[in-house]
Order: sequence, then structure tokens, then C-alpha cells
Amino acid sequence: MRVLGIDPGLTRCGLGVVEGQVGRPLRMVGVGVVRTPADQPTAVRLCEIERGIETWLDEHRPDAVAVERVFSQHNVRTVMGTAQASGVAMVAAARRGLPVALHTPSEV
Repeated sequence: MRVLGIDPGLTRCGLGVVEGQVGRPLRMVGVGVVRTPADQPTAVRLCEIERGIETWLDEHRPDAVAVERVFSQHNVRTVMGTAQASGVAMVAAARRGLPVALHTPSEV
């Protein structure tokens, strides 16, 4: 099974692909970051994140997508951007019929 893991963020959206089978060690397939400039409008930044995720979905053809669950942060602007990027990731996966699982950092 191949899984695309996404650590959502508006400025930096982390991406990683692992592959493995039950009872066998995981193999890292790829790791990367989609970066967006803070001086761009939020909608433009979300489109850039979507394009980056779509590229990874095309290149790595995962069987499932795991997205880090958004947790409460003190800075409302930060949590909003993270939540928006998370939504983009879930929509990109759902559009392709891929199962999506949300995980907290401690679960990973």
C-alpha cells in the first residue's frame, strides 16, 4: 500500500509518500514541501497548494491519503490557514476517490 501523508500549512505544506505491507518495514518513496509566499492572496496560495498536491497524486499514485488533523493554536490566523490547506488536501483526494484519514501528530 502506498500512502501520501500531508502536513497542511498555508506557507509550507509538507508532503511525504511511504509504501509498505503489513508486517514489513515502510519504505520512504518521496518527501517535499509546497511553499507559498505570504504576500499573495489566500485564494491564490490555496490554488498553489492544490496544484502541488495534484502533482504528487499524479506522480506517486497513492492508495490512500493521510492528513494531519488541525489542532487548536493560539494564533487564529495560523489555524485558519492550516485548516484551509487541510480542506484543499481532502478535496483533492476525494475527487480521485481516495480514502482520507485524519491523524493527530501524536498518532503518527
